Amino acid sequence: MDRAGMAGGVPPARRVSAWPDRLFALLAHAAALATLALLLAILVSLVIGAAPAIREYGLSFLWRSEWDPVQNRYGGLVMIYGTLVTSLIALAIAVPVSFGIALFLTELSPAWLKRPLGIAVELLAAVPSIVYGMWGLLVFGPLLATYVQQPLQAAFAGVPVLGTLVSGPPVGIGLLAAGIILAIMIIPFIASVMRDVFEVTPPMLKESAYGLGSTTWEVVWNVVLPYTKTGVVGGVMLGLGRALGETMAVTFVIGNMNQLNSVSLFEAANSITSALANEFAEAGEGLHQASLIYLGLVLFFITFVVLSFSKLLLSRLKRGEGSKT
Repeated sequence: MDRAGMAGGVPPARRVSAWPDRLFALLAHAAALATLALLLAILVSLVIGAAPAIREYGLSFLWRSEWDPVQNRYGGLVMIYGTLVTSLIALAIAVPVSFGIALFLTELSPAWLKRPLGIAVELLAAVPSIVYGMWGLLVFGPLLATYVQQPLQAAFAGVPVLGTLVSGPPVGIGLLAAGIILAIMIIPFIASVMRDVFEVTPPMLKESAYGLGSTTWEVVWNVVLPYTKTGVVGGVMLGLGRALGETMAVTFVIGNMNQLNSVSLFEAANSITSALANEFAEAGEGLHQASLIYLGLVLFFITFVVLSFSKLLLSRLKRGEGSKT
């Protein structure tokens, strides 16, 4: 050690090699490029696999409702409709419930309940999807048919629009059942993100609002949400992406029917993921397999559009916050 440096109270300069930083930067760039390459490889493989169906049907595959492996005729409208409807139902249920959970945990819950309740909500995300599916088929489905569908059918019998929405055999499986099961599955993800972003709100902002006489709801609506809206939107989009890609739970409770008989919420239907899970293993090479891969390509595109829309929305929210400041 340099005595002069020690005597002056200044530690000697340490020689730092440049190669660890260069290696780290190289590995980081390689990881990013590998992720992009993997994404492009998946897209290319889907396009190649779906090429026979694309040549046969083109974009008309998206609005063709016929799916008949016996006559070798395929269309993806039923699966696309089922995927979008179940995901929207799940989002419509999960977002308000998740908001209420996050609001309670951050603003209203007593200290002794906050931690165990937060852990319980997070543990819901660890339950396998097949368990949700079996529970939905064996327990939730019969309860839905007995205590929801049958009373609604009796109440709205003969009503033009509402009667159609609740029509169908009272067996407890269909679009609504799948949407509710998906909502239960995505609530932990959205609620956890909302709770985390609510907690990063500076306490001084909330205390100032409370000091001015604001109620809890006014503090959340006028202070917490404007401060954390980008994180809230990100959590909602995370839940939507989870709902779009779920397979096994939906397969159990959606009914797996490749026909679009009515717009009833209780009508058995199908989704892209459940169709792939049920038919891909038995589909032979040719138009059937290509049509299933085409469905996968459509799901890839839907997910890409959803994520792109969320990124665009988040960027606009950030620009709006920057202009206000």
